Amino acid sequence: QVQLVESGGGLVQAGGSLRLSCAASGRTFSSYAMGWFRQAPGKERECVTIISKTGSRRYYADFAKGRFTVSRDNAKNAVYLQMNSLKPEDTAVYYCAADPYYREDDVTGARYDYWGQGTQVTVSS
Repeated sequence: QVQLVESGGGLVQAGGSLRLSCAASGRTFSSYAMGWFRQAPGKERECVTIISKTGSRRYYADFAKGRFTVSRDNAKNAVYLQMNSLKPEDTAVYYCAADPYYREDDVTGARYDYWGQGTQVTVSS
């Protein structure tokens, strides 16, 4: 079992940056692909980015390409999301999630096994 705890959210002005972190418990962190998802009020949860177990593969949603970067440190049981050039439409609760399989087609995270509690990101205009 994996427990996930996100941190790093907050209030930032448009054009600013935030770095989200997700700390994982357990010895098998490297056995999981990790995803970042977000959900804005009244909207469906959507995938932001996915990183494979070793970090060799990454997937980004179109809105994240060129602005967001995902990374992981298996020695520290952590995954990160660097978000630059933030826009008001990036406002959402951001979640990290763990899945034994790297799936680029699971756009809502329905098949992910473990989830964090989420961290709020608010971008003001």
